[in-house]
Amino acid sequence: MIFYSGCKQDQSAPVVNDLAIPNDSIEPRKPRIKLDYDTSQWLEITTEHTGILLDLRYASENNFTNQKIYDCPRCFLRPAVAKKLVQLNRGINTRYGLSLKLFDCYRPGPYQQKLWDIKPDPSYVTPPAKGSMHNKGLAIDVTLVDEKGKELNMGTGYDFFGEAAHTDNFDLPEEVLRNRKVLKAMMEEIGFKGIRTEWWHFSLREVQGELSDWTWNCPD
Repeated sequence: MIFYSGCKQDQSAPVVNDLAIPNDSIEPRKPRIKLDYDTSQWLEITTEHTGILLDLRYASENNFTNQKIYDCPRCFLRPAVAKKLVQLNRGINTRYGLSLKLFDCYRPGPYQQKLWDIKPDPSYVTPPAKGSMHNKGLAIDVTLVDEKGKELNMGTGYDFFGEAAHTDNFDLPEEVLRNRKVLKAMMEEIGFKGIRTEWWHFSLREVQGELSDWTWNCPD
């Protein structure tokens, strides 16, 4: 399958099924300053070090609540999740000129509670007592962008609640269906699974994780 026509390809890169994945291991870079988190539990995704774009909506008012939920925009994930995403991003950027863009990553328990307080509706927000894969650091909300950083057309914006965002809705333009198929195939290639109601949501279910209340520090 050719995921995305017209993009650059590096035929020298090793191919895992349809994806070109670099051989180098994915490890956190040695920092010049002391990190403010436990790297055995978390890795931070930054655009500078990974090339993955970030648009962390809940750290702004640009989300379905129209309120700022996170104190500041930082993206943390469990190490197994972060490493797979960095590896995937390098592969698709090299071969197809595409990159990942993340809207949400790990969501601490207190922020889940804040979301629930604003929108106490399980159709939109997982009840804090139950928790979600985001609260375990095992889920992301993601899309694809081209070489210029423009989002591929997925039919709806992020956090659109309605049938147009459902992955089993095929009454959509061919371009949208193709782009969603590309995203789904790429994520499944590295072990992630999506859900029916949100084209952007994927989680790494093969990894066990506990719900967490840990909250990251914000710059002064």
